[in-house]
Parts: sequence; C-alpha cells; structure tokens
Amino acid sequence: MNAEQTIRENARRNAAKKQDYDPISGLNCCGERFVLTVKDKHPRTFYLPIEMEHHPAVLLLKKHESVAGAVREVFGKRSKVTDTQCDYFWLKVCEERYKYDFEFFAVGTETIIDKLSAQPVRFVLNPPQRMALKEFEEDRHAGRQILAQILKAKQMGFSTLVEMYMKWIQIIHRINWNSVICAHDLTAARNIRSMYGDSVKEMPPIAGEKITLDSFESTQNIKLITKTGCRITVGTALKPESIRSQNIKMVHFSEMAFYPHTDNNNPELVEASVISSLTDGPYTMIIRESTANGVGDYFHEQWLKAKRQETAFKAIFAPWFMMPIYEIPLSGQYYQHNGRQRKGTVSDFIATLNEYEKNLFGNHKLCTLENLNWRRMKTATMPSESKMKQEYPSDDIEAFQDSGSPVFRSEDIEAMRVDCCLPEVVGTLVSKCSPELAVLHPHRRSEILQDVRFVADAEATDAVINGDKKLKKAKALNKLQVWSAPDTDSKITHRYLVVFDPQKGTSEGADYGVIKVIDRYWMMHGENPEVVALFYGHIDKDITIWIAAQIAKWYNNALLVIESNTYDSDNKEDDSEFIFDILKDYYTNLYSRTTADKIREGAPIKYGFNTNKRTKPMIIAFFKGIIREKGYVERDEETLDEARTYEEKPDGTTGAKAKNHDDRIMATMIGIYVCYEEMPIPAKIKPMAQSHTGGQFIY
Repeated sequence: MNAEQTIRENARRNAAKKQDYDPISGLNCCGERFVLTVKDKHPRTFYLPIEMEHHPAVLLLKKHESVAGAVREVFGKRSKVTDTQCDYFWLKVCEERYKYDFEFFAVGTETIIDKLSAQPVRFVLNPPQRMALKEFEEDRHAGRQILAQILKAKQMGFSTLVEMYMKWIQIIHRINWNSVICAHDLTAARNIRSMYGDSVKEMPPIAGEKITLDSFESTQNIKLITKTGCRITVGTALKPESIRSQNIKMVHFSEMAFYPHTDNNNPELVEASVISSLTDGPYTMIIRESTANGVGDYFHEQWLKAKRQETAFKAIFAPWFMMPIYEIPLSGQYYQHNGRQRKGTVSDFIATLNEYEKNLFGNHKLCTLENLNWRRMKTATMPSESKMKQEYPSDDIEAFQDSGSPVFRSEDIEAMRVDCCLPEVVGTLVSKCSPELAVLHPHRRSEILQDVRFVADAEATDAVINGDKKLKKAKALNKLQVWSAPDTDSKITHRYLVVFDPQKGTSEGADYGVIKVIDRYWMMHGENPEVVALFYGHIDKDITIWIAAQIAKWYNNALLVIESNTYDSDNKEDDSEFIFDILKDYYTNLYSRTTADKIREGAPIKYGFNTNKRTKPMIIAFFKGIIREKGYVERDEETLDEARTYEEKPDGTTGAKAKNHDDRIMATMIGIYVCYEEMPIPAKIKPMAQSHTGGQFIY
C-alpha cells in the first residue's frame, strides 16, 4: 500500500475498533441477543440475552414498550402506577438479567481500579476481556467445564476478568461453590485478595441483601461469601499446601509461567495437587493464565498442546494492539521516531516505518498507525527489542521469547513450522526375522533385512492423528511415522538418507533413540530435501540399530548414517562396540567418516558420524544457516520444539534446556549436514543396455 492507501485503511481500522459497545444496553455484547425497546423509565433500545426472551416480565415490556405499561398490567389497568413501583419492577428485571448477562452484572455491580486514572470505576470489559469471555460463555452455555489457557501481554486485565467471572458464578449461580486462586508469589496473592475484598465491599445489595466476605474458620487465606456459602482460597505456588482444599469447583492459576521450578515443587506438581479434588461439569473452571517466561517450561509446553488442540484447554491470546490504551494519536504534526517526537505529517510517519512495523500493519488487521506510534514510544523505554516483544507480543511466538542463551533464532524456527503436519500413517516394519533375535540367533541376522515390508497400525495412526498428546506419545513410541512412503517407481541414486541417533541411557527421562528419513529427490531440481519418516523409541540400542537398517533397506537401500558416540564410547556395558563390524556384513550402504583416500592408503574404515568438540559446532553452525534460509522441509513439529529449547550452557557446551530433550534435533542436524555436504546430488539411473559380453550394465 502507498501512503494514501495506508491512511484510508488505517481510518477503516480505527472506525472498526471504536465500534459502539454498551454493556448497559447490551449493544455488541457477548452471546445471542434480542431487541427490546423501552420508551419511558429508561428510554433506549436494549439487546438482552436470548434466554430472557420469554421471561414474563420481558414479555410485558415487549408488549407495552414501557415500564409503566408493564406495571399497570401487573396491578390492574385502573391502578395508579407510582415511581416506586416502576423502580422496583425494573430492579427485578435487572437482577434477573444478572443471571444471563455477565457484562451487565460487571458494569452494574463490580468496581475496579482504572489503570490510567487509578480511580475506582465500574467494570466495563475491554476488547481482550470480551474475547476471553466469549470462550468462557461458549463452554458455559454448552454445559461443559470451562478450560482455558490464557497467554497475555501486560495490563490486559485477564486476571480481573477471571476473578470477577468466578465471583459471578459464586454469587448468582451456585451455592457452596468453592474456588482456589494460586498466585506466583506472596505479593501477587495479597493484591488478588485485596482486589477481591474491595470489589465485594463496593457491591450494591442484590435481591435486597448486601454481599459480605468473612474469614473461614479463622484462616487468613480463605474467605467465605456468607450469602452463598462459597469459599475463596488465595495462596501461592511457593506453598502449595496452603491452597489444597476439598470440594473445589473453580481454579485460577495466575502468572503460572513464573511458578517455582525445583525437584520438589514445580508447576505440574502444583496443578496436580490443587485439581486432584476438582470435579468437572457445568460451571466448573480451570484457568491457566500468565505472561510468557521463555520456552521449554510447563506453561509453554501446555500452551503448545492447547494451540494444537491436543488437550481440552482453549488457547486464548490477545495481541497488545487490541488494548485501547496502547495507542498515541497522530496529530498530523508530530509522531514518535527513535524515542523522540518528530515534526511531520502522517505520510512522513508512514515513510519511516521499518520492515517489522510494515509487517505488523500488513499482517494484523487490528493494528493501526496509532498503535505503532505508541509502540515506538514504549520500545524506547525497554532494555531490548526482544524484551519489548515478550512483554507486548503481537503473537504467541513473540511472547515466548527464548530465555537463557538459545542457539537458534526463534523466528527462523517458527518460519519452518508452516510445513509441519501429521503423518499419513503409523506402523511397524516386519521381515523374515525380528531385530530382537539378532543377538540370540546370529545365524538369522541376514533374514532381518529380507522381505522388509510396512504394516500399518490403525490404533497408533488414529492416536497420532486424532488423539491427545499423551496418547499419541504412548502409541507412537517404538513405531515408524510415515509422511511419504518410499518411491519404488523412480530409479534415482543417492535419494534417501536415514540418520540414527541412538538412545542414551535406559531411564524414563533419557533421550529417545531417533531415526529420521530425508528424501533428497527435489535437490535434483534445485529445491530442498524433506523429512518423510520418523521413528523414536526406548529400545536397547543394539536392537534399534537393526530397526534403522530395516528402515534404510525399505527406503530403497538408503545411506544409513549412525551417530557413533554411543558405540565409540570407552565406557561400554554391552557388546555394542562390535555392532558396526556385525552390521556391515549385512547392510553395506553405511556412512563412513574415513575418507576414500585414507581407505585406499590402507586406513581402517570408521563407520558412523562422530559428534565431538570439532564436529558438533560445525553441524550447529551449518544448521543455523539452513533454517535461516528454510533449506529443508521439516514435518515433525516436536523437532522444532526441541530446536527452541536447544541452548548454550554457561560452560560453553550446547544441549537441551533442563527437563527437555535434544534427540530429534541432533539427528536432524547430522542428517541435514550429511545431506548437503557429503552426499552427491541425486541423479536418475539411466536405462540398462547390453554390454559387449552380453550382460547388462548401467551407464
């Protein structure tokens, strides 16, 4: 867009964002609504929840279009209607509306502290809060448990929304409906408790009764709503024992990404202990809410699951530019640039937009020039651009800025995620002899690679494609996930590459053995290789290496690259040091790190790719350039997740962030390096011709 087009589009966006919203009349409020016109006591058009359409009082108002007319019919047509009667009738209609219209309840009864003026004001939901409310209400109306994971920017008011929504349920809808609010530290817990108490004090009477909070059995952290018998427990993740309770119905985990993480106390343990007594069903809730705190932690892991719809939790994110307070008007005379106010027109401001700002405006239909003007001002006060993105993210990728010292740039990794998809089928390779028999029956080893064929596992395929992450992981373990089966029609040399990173250790938390298949077909045409299959499992490495050979055999006798550190190690507890000598007699297309010249000179052949102090930095540096240029097609999303948590340690080494794995990304880095740097470009095998001796040869 040129400047004139940008200005017109900006005007359209501003008009759309300033759409009238009135929680008192119900205009543009959440849920399906019907129109009610009242012409006397409170003359205006109302947009009431559809559930109220056939309420007796509403039917009278619809019939007469006035409060006085409705009251007159109640008391008799000849009765004299008083203001007191009309006020009482209208109050009862409003209190009935509280049941169905949270936004009306909020503006009518709830008081909060305004972020700009620091003065108490009625609670009118902002755009991000209305977006989250829509998701809550969808579940409530469907009779489902309300499950949401909210990723937020600063000062969006999601905590306030959750607290007030839970209070609405406890005051209006349920009795003995206990809630737990878990903050990340003591100060936050005190602020929540204070906000909750202050809002109750400011509430007007409902049904003629003042709402009050009392201490529960002399405890400091548990309050009781006397009218409904609902308990509110507020505590911290630092002391999870303070928030364990019985018969919980609603839980709010506030700033969950900042919960402590030790061997004895971590977010997963806190969540499990709190919700262990939680029942599900209508009007029950579990809300995880937080700003991001880097990648690889429990909150990030659960966000990815929710985003991929692998759990019942809804992933809710609102970009910073949804907030009305995050904008600075463009006067046409001044604008922000390099942290200072500059004189110039709106067109001058547009001319100074950098590529990031242009992308923000171009890709996000809610982002305005006024938002960008504010962002420039705010960025000038932040320690870094990455910190700005973390605190005020435009999408979830920006929110989860890498903590620690990440090896790879998050934007490079995330740009590759568009190609990730679920495999076509999951199953197992079978042959004349099982790999498990390689040790006990050495005379049958040749049969392991004879008649290799793929057998689909319908249950595992269904679990991977449709199941939740836990089921997927269990069913896919020790199975081959296939995106593209081997092409047996095209005769091409050096097409497939199979890389195997063996399992290290036997404990439950140890890295998996990973086998990855790369198809190099498109490199013949100047395009990129792509991942076509993946195996991961916790099978002993002397068995998995035969599985890797089977996979290589199935993929047209592919080059098999084995990460050899495990087998080269001086500390061996089995016979795996002999595995290459054994395997080479049965599968000959093995990767050797010994050069052809050295072999001709009589040097012994060393099989496998050895990852050491020299080669590891080499493959990492190479992979950085590959992902920057999107130099291969990744299908497995969890490989990219591992790339996000792959970091440089304080001692200069590299590896997975604590509590994470790097098996998939290591196999991938080795495979891509060999794919580009050590293998010839694939080529079609030319047709057979008769030799002068009468035999056939390939020329």
